[in-house]
Amino acid sequence: MDRTDPAGAIAAAAKRCSNWGRWGPDDVRGTMNFLTPEKRKQGASLVRRGVSFSLSQSFDANGPQKGWRRRTNPVHTMLDTGTDAAAGVQGFPHGIGGADDVIAMPLQCSTQWDGLGHIFDHGIAWNGRRAADVVTSLGDAVTGIETVASVVAGRGVLLDVGRHLSPGGELADGFAITEEHLAATIAAQGSAVGRGDIVLVRTGQLTRARRNGWGDYAGGPAPGLSFTTADWLHRTEIAAIATDTWGFEVRPNEFDDAFQPLHQVAIPHIGLFLGEMWDLDALAEDCAADGVYDFWLTAAPLPITGAVGSPVNPIAVK
Repeated sequence: MDRTDPAGAIAAAAKRCSNWGRWGPDDVRGTMNFLTPEKRKQGASLVRRGVSFSLSQSFDANGPQKGWRRRTNPVHTMLDTGTDAAAGVQGFPHGIGGADDVIAMPLQCSTQWDGLGHIFDHGIAWNGRRAADVVTSLGDAVTGIETVASVVAGRGVLLDVGRHLSPGGELADGFAITEEHLAATIAAQGSAVGRGDIVLVRTGQLTRARRNGWGDYAGGPAPGLSFTTADWLHRTEIAAIATDTWGFEVRPNEFDDAFQPLHQVAIPHIGLFLGEMWDLDALAEDCAADGVYDFWLTAAPLPITGAVGSPVNPIAVK
C-alpha cells in the first residue's frame, strides 16, 4: 500500500471489491442480501442459555459527541411530568395523569448503523447511482435506512481482537487491524465467519474511554480496521460489521492525506452496512467465560424514512 497515493488505492480496491449489479440494478439492500431466511434460522438456533446483552451505549447528554459536523449528544426534554399531573393541569378526567417526552439528536450520535446513502465515492452512491439522485434535502429516496428495517437479525459473531492481541484487552489508538489479525482471532476463538454473518469487532477503545473519559473518542485517534481489509470484507460476504469505535476504521487513516478511505470502498462499492460505537464489553466477558463467540443477534434500525443512518439497540442472545 502506497501511503502517498490514497486515490489510486481507493480506486483499485473499489474495482476489485465492487458488488454493483450483483443483485440487479434496482437493489437497495447491498450485503444485507446475504442475510437470508436460512441464515436467520441458523442464528436463532444459537440461543442456548437465553442470556441477553444490550450492545448499545446510552443516548443522553453525557455521550461522546463534541460537535463535529454538527453532531451533538441527545437532548431529552419532558413534555408532561408527574409534577403536572399532581398539579391537576393536564386536563384529563377521573384523576388520570401521565408523562410524555421528546428527544432531539443526530441519528449517528451514539450506537448506530451507517446506511448505504451515508457515503459516496466521487459523487456516486451504492450500485452506481448518482449521489444527487439518491440523497436530497428530503432524505435518501432510494436506499433509506427503512429498506433494511425488517432484515437485520441473524448470526452474530464477536471477534474480540483487543483481548486476543493485547494482554490488557485494549488496542492502542492508531492500531490497524489487518486481515491477518482477524484470521488469528478467528482461529484462536474457533469462531468461523462467513456469508450472511453480522461481525462485531471489539478493540477495547470504549473500555478505555469509560475509564479515562471520552477525550477524543468521537473523531480522534482510534484502533480500527486497516484499509487493507477491504478485500476480506468483500470476500467473506458478511452482511454487516460493527465496532466499538466512533469510525470503524483505524484513525489516523493509513494514507498521508485521506479521510475514512475504507468507508469510501465499503459503503458505496461493497454495499456493506457499518455499525459504530457499539458496546461490546459485557458480551465479550461472557464469550471469554464460556468460549462461545457466536449468538443470535437482532439489530434493526429505526425505520426512519429517508434516513442515511439510524440509532440502534442491538440485542445479542446466547
